[in-house]
Amino acid sequence: MKTVGIAYNDLIPEALDLAHAIVGELNLGANSWILRAEDAEDLNQRARETDLVITIGGDGTILRVNRAIAPRGIPLLGINMGRLGFMTELTVPGVMEQLPRYLDGGMRVSEHSMLMATVYRRGDDEESTAEGPYHALNDVVLSRSRVSRVITVRAVIDGADVSTFRADGVILATATGSTGYSFAAGGPIVDPLSDDVVLTPLASHVGLTTTLVLRPTSSVDFHLEGSQEAIISVDGFENHPIEPGDWVRITRSPYRARFLRANEHNYFWATLTRRLGFGQQGR
Repeated sequence: MKTVGIAYNDLIPEALDLAHAIVGELNLGANSWILRAEDAEDLNQRARETDLVITIGGDGTILRVNRAIAPRGIPLLGINMGRLGFMTELTVPGVMEQLPRYLDGGMRVSEHSMLMATVYRRGDDEESTAEGPYHALNDVVLSRSRVSRVITVRAVIDGADVSTFRADGVILATATGSTGYSFAAGGPIVDPLSDDVVLTPLASHVGLTTTLVLRPTSSVDFHLEGSQEAIISVDGFENHPIEPGDWVRITRSPYRARFLRANEHNYFWATLTRRLGFGQQGR
């Protein structure tokens, strides 16, 4: 690797210490940089001449960093210091012994689908009022604002009206994001290497209450109707107010998240219950 970047979660006191230890013990020196995962603008600048980014934190750290590096196709290697770590590859014990083989460039790259959301504002020509696009690795969520009650959302899939929800909100998640908010709302867990997307209503009082699994090329529109305001959230970090009459179009992103992997393809399933906190099950 020519240049290695390290992005860390500054809410974890040990994360910065580990970042400096990696640079020092692996002699990365001038061919490396260290930044907080929250420093989006600096990450965008640094990513232009970076070959690999190591994250130290959890899945939230990866989501923040991926926004800067996915458009450039930079692979990512996650070290878990968080809670679940579905997207991370390594844990802290033994990380110094394991890192060199990833830096040598011989590991496989696992590519994960992303979503692209564009917001259209009420009452004007679509093209003149488009905001975005915003890219998500996990999910795009249209939900009620803090001051509103349930919201009314009309869901249109590939141009067909499917359902009008009276609900707390609605989630469109990637396969990678299926273990996150969508799962907590009753959605299925999808193999993270699948390109399918999952539409899950949040506490729906009217309309479909079940999850829909959609093909990768589906175009999904969420129209906010009624009188209640809402919020569109992209990967839980980018939040934009939505007013009645506004709508959001979500399609497959042209970008893909790229992860360095040494573990076998079945590692996700082999560790699923442990990562969900269910403890050891089966043999």
